[in-house]
Amino acid sequence: MSATATRRETARALLDTHGQTYAAQAGIRLRDTPQPLYQLLVLACLLSARIRASVAVSAAHELFEADLRTPRRMEDASWQQRVDALGAGHYRRYDESTSTTLGKGAVFLREHYGGDLRRLREKAGGDPGRLRELLQELPGIGPAGADIFLREVQGVWPELEPYVDTKAAQGAQRLGLPTNPGELAKLVTAQQLATFAAALVRAALDKSVVEDVKEKTTPAPKPAATTKATSPR
Repeated sequence: MSATATRRETARALLDTHGQTYAAQAGIRLRDTPQPLYQLLVLACLLSARIRASVAVSAAHELFEADLRTPRRMEDASWQQRVDALGAGHYRRYDESTSTTLGKGAVFLREHYGGDLRRLREKAGGDPGRLRELLQELPGIGPAGADIFLREVQGVWPELEPYVDTKAAQGAQRLGLPTNPGELAKLVTAQQLATFAAALVRAALDKSVVEDVKEKTTPAPKPAATTKATSPR
């Protein structure tokens, strides 16, 4: 099997075993409309903290279940309501500071972009680097949060494709895949890029993901050949 075929097999195995975006895991039906884009921003803020990804996803889900799905609703909620929702998702280590940050972020987004991240996209003029800079002006969004948002949103903002951040590249390296975004993009379809990038991040964060892929791609050993006994003449 050629090196390219082996890499594609690894990519397929990764998607088969861990092919889900973090947005989908949090229950976000991502589209290029204000509400799901804002929900993704909230998720990126939570994921960028030093806390387990599963806890961040759970906390985001609880915020959305509490109907805090738009900048206006997040802003209008009390500080305690946000703390309670975060606590329900076990996001307790940073619940108080994050509640404050989410409130400030909602106000900033509403005042500067009318609560619509598509306006931030327009301001960037199709430049991913500029988009990354503008995102970091939002309270609670640093370099890691911006990367998470852009990595996940590339499925609906195609000018970003392929967006492979440092963490996704680390996962690719663990799996023996190239770390160059262009080379990685050749291994999957355009529609799979965001999911593939998220799966690569999971490989960077969890060694068991790498083990799952190796198990799926390692061929089963061939049975030992048997020889028929011959009768003495």
